[in-house]
Amino acid sequence: MVKASDPHSEGAAPSAWVQRFASYIPRGQVLDLAAGHGRHARFFRARGHPVTAVDRDLAGLADLRGDADLEMIRADLEDGSRLPLGDRRFAGVIVTNYLHRPLLPAIVAAVAADGCLIYETFAAGNERHGRPANPDFLLRPGELLDAVRGQLVVLAYENLEVSEPRPAMVQRIAALRAVAR
Repeated sequence: MVKASDPHSEGAAPSAWVQRFASYIPRGQVLDLAAGHGRHARFFRARGHPVTAVDRDLAGLADLRGDADLEMIRADLEDGSRLPLGDRRFAGVIVTNYLHRPLLPAIVAAVAADGCLIYETFAAGNERHGRPANPDFLLRPGELLDAVRGQLVVLAYENLEVSEPRPAMVQRIAALRAVAR
């Protein structure tokens, strides 16, 4: 039986944080980085956005292979190579439950003019709740704020303990690349 509250399971519901800020993403291509089973790719496709899903294992997206508006890119995001997107920019960049610090500048740079970054992952303190416990996979206090400082305008930011879908320490941000008009 699939538990929709388990973000790593097939058929999992989109993150409440992603749903909350999805309306800030203008029409256009959405990047789902470290897409997993594609819960956010599916969510944005249902909203009419073309989506680029990137992950080292695309098996969780196999049922979507015929969708002409879903581009799937198989890539090991931690092998030391650059993000496999060139200079592409996206109306929305979504990252959840994933951290590889060397990619943070490229993730922020991938947000197009008037685009939105929605990022949510585990934070320092999560080790008392279980995995991940390695500090390499836990954001330091204010780290997402530092990543966007001077480049994106913060809509919302949280660094807190949550109880759903399971107890965890998380850090999350929603930020826009504002364009001077």
